[in-house]
Amino acid sequence: MPAEKDSQPDASVRHLFLKPARGAPMRAVQQTTAISAEGLLHDASRGRRKRQVLLIELETLCDFGLQPGDVRENIVVAGLQLVGTAPGTRLHAGAVELEVTTDCAPCDYIDSLRPGLQERIKGRRGTLCRVIRGGKISVGDAVALIAQPSR
Repeated sequence: MPAEKDSQPDASVRHLFLKPARGAPMRAVQQTTAISAEGLLHDASRGRRKRQVLLIELETLCDFGLQPGDVRENIVVAGLQLVGTAPGTRLHAGAVELEVTTDCAPCDYIDSLRPGLQERIKGRRGTLCRVIRGGKISVGDAVALIAQPSR
């Protein structure tokens, strides 16, 4: 079932990050290329089955006093609620179509940012997706839910 076009008129990509290698600092970019069934070009999670792209809401980062890139997310969106989005839900980010695979469980790394944060951020660490249709994603691109899984 398609989402209503006017339901999230101001949802957009606010920040983009690539992880050059496991454990390496995140690199902020203005644009990136998503590759169908693989993930983001030049990102260490490329090629994984379910953990290709991590999205988080800017509002969540603000709620926890975190900066964009702190939780090692790829895409920061504003104006669109992702928390609790059902697996199989599809969304557009720029020209790219993504499919939600699961919520991202907070790992021990989150406690290295602030002791106790791993427990407090449970259920809000971000949404993992896989790339259905590749293309370019840029800061400022619109983001919208386009289809939810049938029940």
